[in-house]
Amino acid sequence: MTKKDIVLKVAAETGLKQLDVKHVVQKSLETVVDALAKGETVELRNFGIFKVKARKGRTGRNPRTGEKVPVPPKKVVVFKPGLLMKRDVR
Repeated sequence: MTKKDIVLKVAAETGLKQLDVKHVVQKSLETVVDALAKGETVELRNFGIFKVKARKGRTGRNPRTGEKVPVPPKKVVVFKPGLLMKRDVR
């Protein structure tokens, strides 16, 4: 399912204009991204929790040459599904 599919479904079920729904969906996603960029946790009840975790640097290996290469530390977004999502998606 794409963002466009979500917009079409919400517009059909609510009777709102697709353009209005598109703006709301886009702004919602931008708000989530902005919060995560600031290091905040985004909790959507019954859906799940998005949060930023820091990964430590490590030593990796180039699969072609076998040479050791440093992998720098970085931040990644993780998602933990909520109880209703866990129950419904099996």
